[in-house]
Formats: sequence, C-alpha cells, structure tokens
Amino acid sequence: MKRILTLIRKELLVSLQDTRTRVSLLAPPLIQLFIFTFAATLDVSNVSMGIYNRDAGEKSFELIQRFKGSPTFQKIVYLENIEQVKGFLDAQKGVMVMMFDEQFSRDLEGGKSANLELLFDGRKSNSAQIILGYSLSIINQFSYELNPKIGKIDAVDRSWFNPNLLYYWFNIPSLVATLSMLICIIVTSNSISREKELGTYDQLLISPLSPFEILMGKTLPGIIIGMIEGCSLALVGVYLLQVPFTGSVTLFLISLLIFVFSVSGLGIFISTISSTQQQAMLGAFILLVPSILLSGFATPIENMPAWLQPMAYLIPLQYMLVLAKGLFLKAMPLTVAMKNLWPLLLIGGCNLVGAGLFFKRRLLS
Repeated sequence: MKRILTLIRKELLVSLQDTRTRVSLLAPPLIQLFIFTFAATLDVSNVSMGIYNRDAGEKSFELIQRFKGSPTFQKIVYLENIEQVKGFLDAQKGVMVMMFDEQFSRDLEGGKSANLELLFDGRKSNSAQIILGYSLSIINQFSYELNPKIGKIDAVDRSWFNPNLLYYWFNIPSLVATLSMLICIIVTSNSISREKELGTYDQLLISPLSPFEILMGKTLPGIIIGMIEGCSLALVGVYLLQVPFTGSVTLFLISLLIFVFSVSGLGIFISTISSTQQQAMLGAFILLVPSILLSGFATPIENMPAWLQPMAYLIPLQYMLVLAKGLFLKAMPLTVAMKNLWPLLLIGGCNLVGAGLFFKRRLLS
C-alpha cells in the first residue's frame, strides 16, 4: 500500500506541479461548461421570418401583429413577390415564410376557411419543427378568438422537474458527467505513455512495484482528478448558474466515483498501446467522440437505429447521464439509481480487469 501511495503521489505531482498543466486540466472544462451551457442549446429564439401578404384586409394585419408581439419572432421581413420568397429561404435569411392569399380576410369575414401557407427551410429541420409548433399555437388562438363557437379544448400544460423548460437545467448535469469523463480519460491515457516517451518506463519495470501496484498507481490519480473536476463543475452549476440540486449529495458522489472508475480502465488501455503522449491523446479523442454521440447526450437512444442501440448500453456515460439529471432535477432515490449503478460497476470492473490483463501481457512481452 505504501508503494502504491508513493506512485500515486508521484503521478499527481507530475500532473499538477506544472502551472500550465494545472491550467489545462482545470480551466478548459470550466470554459466548456459555460460555452456549452449557453451556446449548445436547442431553444429557438430571435427567429427571423418573412411575410408575403397578397391580402389587403384587416384579418391578415391582425395575425401579423400577433407574430410581431411574440418573443420568438424578433425580425419580420416583408416580401413583395414569390421570387423574394425563394431568395429569402435560399439565402437562409430566415427559417419561415408566411404567405397570405388574396381572399384571406374576405373568407374569414364570410365565415369560411381561409388558406394560409407556411414555408420552412428544411435544412434546419429541428428548428423548423419547433417554429411550426409556435406558429400553429398563435394561429389557433387567433382562429378561436375570431369564432369561439367552433369549440376549443383549453389544455393546461405543466412540466415536472423543469417548470420553465430551461434547456441549461438539462444541459449542465449532462456536461458535469461528460467533462469528468473527458478529464479522467485524458489523465489516465497519458500516464503510461508519458513514461515511455520520457524514457522512464524501464525504470518503472525494474522497480519493486508489481504489475498490480503499477496499475493502481496509474489509475487512481485519474480517478482523483476526475472526481475533483466533477465536483467543481457541479458546484459551479448549482451556485453560479443556479441549477437546482434536489437529490442526495452522497449518492451523487458515489455515482461519480463509480463512473470515473468505470472509464479509467479505458484510459489505461489507451495508454498501454500508445508509445507517445500524442498517440494517447489521439486515441482518447477517437474513443470520446463516439462515446458522447452514442450516450444519448445529443440525441435520444430511442431515435437511433435498432442495430446501433445495443452499443449505447455498453457506454458508461449513458448511465451517468441518467444519474446526473435524475439527482439534479428530480431527487432520484437509491432504488432507481441502482438500476444505473450496477451496470456502471459491471462495465468498470470489466474495463479495469481487461486493461490490467493487457497491461501485464505487454509487460511480459
């Protein structure tokens, strides 16, 4: 145990004694937390829309005023002909164009159905679908006020766990898990490859340390730094960005520890097969990109092809995302958390055992 602690101390000193290394480990994740919180959002706001109005009546003017008064539509451009409509969407000056025909107001005043055409830029499919929902809500309300006798269901919506539907409440817990994984894998993937690059690998092999002690001494510093990083990001999210934390702090720390433990084996595997730190860094990013894409961070796993979904359940980040969002926003109890903790333990055990066997084999070869 004393030898393992000595090696851990040495690894931490190597990783943290240099000012530039400390800054590179701590500052970029904090910067990324702020950037992704406010930039990587699926909320749609400040939308530019075009209007091609061939109707000179009062009703079309009233409906246009409804769109002007909406906080979603900040810029409205009036188009004079169909060629301008095409150019407006082709040049991506806006996502939507609303077109009124000549009979719009006359049809409404005569009690008939009026035609209204909405054109969208399909290259921005997600934004187009969200804006369509906003637009239909405004149009339906306008239609109901014109003729309340047609009947209307008044639906009252309420969102649990995130009442105001703030996207960064969802995003920050996910970033805590993702950035902790990033730091842990980078630190562990550089541990053995750094010894090879600096020429001290042979000295490590002839030391009194056994392969198991070397493995533990190289793995635990990454776990410690990953825990510090995850806790720091969580504190920034709760106290600076005002994201509520409703669950158990103890359960969050246990979950984070199991998570960084499960991904550290992947970093050791990368470090074992790499000869230089540059190779280790490239290997880490080759692993991180598909892990993030398949974890459900950007898109739901249910939306992925059926043949790809089983691969997602082999990724530790997928389970930690559920735990982080559950503990931050909905006070996830232990009974529910265990459904995601035991796969993390299983994956972590397999990763670490596999990395250890591979590391021992490379020592003997």
